[in-house]
Amino acid sequence: MKPFDLQVNGYAGVDFGVEDLNADDLNRICQALRDDGFDSILATLITDSIPNLCGKLENLARLRAQNPLVEQMIAGFHVEGPFLNPSSGYIGAHDPSEVIPASADDAQKLLDASAGQLKLVTLAPECDSGFGAIERLSSHGVAVSAGHCNTSLDQLEGAIDAGLCMITHLGNGCPIDLPRHDNIIQRVLSLRDRLWICFIPDGIHIEFFALKNYLDLVGVERSIMVTDAISATGLGAGTHSLSGMTVEVDASGAARRPGQANLAGSTLSMPQLVENLRKQLGLDDAQIESLVDSNPRNALDLS
Repeated sequence: MKPFDLQVNGYAGVDFGVEDLNADDLNRICQALRDDGFDSILATLITDSIPNLCGKLENLARLRAQNPLVEQMIAGFHVEGPFLNPSSGYIGAHDPSEVIPASADDAQKLLDASAGQLKLVTLAPECDSGFGAIERLSSHGVAVSAGHCNTSLDQLEGAIDAGLCMITHLGNGCPIDLPRHDNIIQRVLSLRDRLWICFIPDGIHIEFFALKNYLDLVGVERSIMVTDAISATGLGAGTHSLSGMTVEVDASGAARRPGQANLAGSTLSMPQLVENLRKQLGLDDAQIESLVDSNPRNALDLS
């Protein structure tokens, strides 16, 4: 089994989202990821201005090309935002002041800045009028995922027709309280045969009994597990950072911006993730391998 994580914001004290990320810190995070059992990851950047995101992507691409270990560990980049739903609850820990509608032009800027390493973009389909950004990204081989969104069923179907192929951390990136039946979770589940669906199996983002229900419905063959790890992973409780924002981690490992109920990434490691799948969900080695290795590679056509 060679775990491939589509969503890692940071690890072991290093944050991919800082503007001044340097070669030493990038080497250090990649060593920590390798030592913790990751085969490779997508380095994830969250919502920021387009110019700032482009600068971060250019820096990551330049540093990655200089270090064989970094090239091996970072299979590409995942940009989560800024094309998200800014409404309370749906925006989660992202900065709503930096959220903008999606456009093909801005999507192209991210593509150009990534030097061919942009592999996944999370956006809200309802914020992509005419699905121009989805079409631009998917036509360049980038997987497009819906997240931090309140997309209608018709919009979801249209986005899938335009190239949407995935759902980012289902059950999160939405308000804590939702309408009983007509909500983003139920809409996604109704289209589960057309989408890859990602989950964070830490027992905090989704209680394990609910995750088992989701997995029973979606099936192992269409599901992907991610850590959504932040720089606080492995550092214990305390005050840490996520892309320049202050994040408080409690004794259970839950990370939140001060005073907010929504979670801000996770402190889940890959060994913990695998152990949770085995002990909390009762999955066997073949099922776990599908969820953390073959499925994410297939979703990005990286098999």
